[in-house]
Amino acid sequence: MEIMSVAFLQALIAIILIDLVLAGDNAIVIGLAARKLPTHLQKKAVFWGAIGAVAVRSVLTIFVVWLLKIPGFLLAGGLALIWIAYQLVTDEGGGEHNIASGTTFRQAIQTIIVADTIMGIDNVLAVAGAAHGSFLLVIIGLLFSIPIVMWGSTLILKWVERFPVIIVIGAAVLGWTSAKMIIAEPMFGIFFTEHDGWRMALYAICIGSIVSVPSLQKLRGKIPAIPVCFMFTLAWLAIFFYLDTYTTEKYYPTGGKPMSRYLVDAALWIGWIPFVMMLHRSLTTKKSAPSAT
Repeated sequence: MEIMSVAFLQALIAIILIDLVLAGDNAIVIGLAARKLPTHLQKKAVFWGAIGAVAVRSVLTIFVVWLLKIPGFLLAGGLALIWIAYQLVTDEGGGEHNIASGTTFRQAIQTIIVADTIMGIDNVLAVAGAAHGSFLLVIIGLLFSIPIVMWGSTLILKWVERFPVIIVIGAAVLGWTSAKMIIAEPMFGIFFTEHDGWRMALYAICIGSIVSVPSLQKLRGKIPAIPVCFMFTLAWLAIFFYLDTYTTEKYYPTGGKPMSRYLVDAALWIGWIPFVMMLHRSLTTKKSAPSAT
């Protein structure tokens, strides 16, 4: 591909648009991870977080094809992202100077790097595909993502104190990204593509479980956690059992279910456990440590 040719310019425009769309979730991660730091450390976290995000993408660009051959890689990444998103939006009740509960600078950078590693897969794949084998375009895409991530993270930091709803919106974006990764897992084949009910349920669970955290924390200590967790478990089993029965009767009336169906069955019976743990933790008041005398 010749530099400044029509094909080159078209690919460059495509990469810029991809970065504008897909770098947003990285900016959200950095903004949420840095929001509890002291003001003088926030800009530092944004800078090193953005540098780390681009460095991670550079490494992933080299190894992404090999990584995607690992069975369950995207599934594990999607599940890990749900937990990271939960950690980002949860507020353990410390004040603005409570660095231990609000994360230290080092912890914020670690969270950013891990989350960027997981979330950078879609960006790397999209940019690599749009570059059509041009290493120069890949480099341009990586460089272009730096100001996007830094500017976006700084903007989110400024807005999050004025508009707390941004935390909920950010949680929804992270939940959506995690669901998208799980759906793209080759182990599931085209199961989620062919079955709209399961796909919608997955998006609802991944997004809803994270978005509900800030709201649940406002109810902490006001409603008992155990009855809520029990009702959630019943709802989970009822909805998933209906989807399982419907899918089996419509698509597999004579048996012969694919491997992806057994994985979904496993999620039906044990998948509720981590969500109930997060739900219980969000509703349970933490006991304060006794003060030293």
